[in-house]
Amino acid sequence: MKTTEFSSSSSPSDRRVGALLRHLTAGTDSPSTDRLSSVIASPTSEVSSGSVFAHLVQAPEDPILGVHSSSSSSMYPCDPSPIKLNLGIGAYGTEEGKPLVLNVVRKAEQQLINDSSRVKEYLPIVGLVEFNKLSAKLKLGADSPAIRENRVTTVECLSGTGSLRVGGEFLAKHYHQRTIYITQPTWANHPKISTLEQAGLSVKTYHYYDPSTRGLNFQGLLEDIGDAPPGFIVLLHACAHNPTGVDPTLEQWEQNQKVDAFKRIDAIL
Repeated sequence: MKTTEFSSSSSPSDRRVGALLRHLTAGTDSPSTDRLSSVIASPTSEVSSGSVFAHLVQAPEDPILGVHSSSSSSMYPCDPSPIKLNLGIGAYGTEEGKPLVLNVVRKAEQQLINDSSRVKEYLPIVGLVEFNKLSAKLKLGADSPAIRENRVTTVECLSGTGSLRVGGEFLAKHYHQRTIYITQPTWANHPKISTLEQAGLSVKTYHYYDPSTRGLNFQGLLEDIGDAPPGFIVLLHACAHNPTGVDPTLEQWEQNQKVDAFKRIDAIL
């Protein structure tokens, strides 16, 4: 039986594929496992010319996540500077550049480990119900009229991009307006075919970041929102705007609520 070997310097994806291959072929020695070995080859491994995947070419590194990958061409691992800092991923880190895990998170994890009443069954399709309820109260306020009047539905999704895709598809299918306004700039994968456009929405932008002041172009934001059609959909970053980190002040958020254009918004992502 032939196997595909992956060295310790291989990428995490290579090593995962290698581990899967070893698991699937353990204790077997047949032509079928030989074929499996050639099919489950890493994009960076040599593939048999007879493989149905022989024509595949390795995709380029992700422009953000690829900076910190284990690839030999990745910029961050190859930089010899002792004071290098990776700003490619929106995550907190320690002074040593290690992941920062908040004490409250560690405490919660320990409580979950010690909770013998927890089960490992599949969650409902909408996610953990109690988590959804508490999330809605946190975002809207425990005394929110919308919650009291049973006008809130919360669905657990896969991170921010996954949430946008689910919300975008729902609006595209059930809402009369199919144009969504997003900040300029925004996170690169938000408007792409993988998210809002593929969901069925037409994407337009509104002014947000001002490079000259490195702050918010609040007047441009108000003008663009004011020119939008009634009932339009708008994507707002609740905090820590991605990728600029620029947020409206509390006073500007309050001013937004008084602007007629914002009063005409029926759907916010």
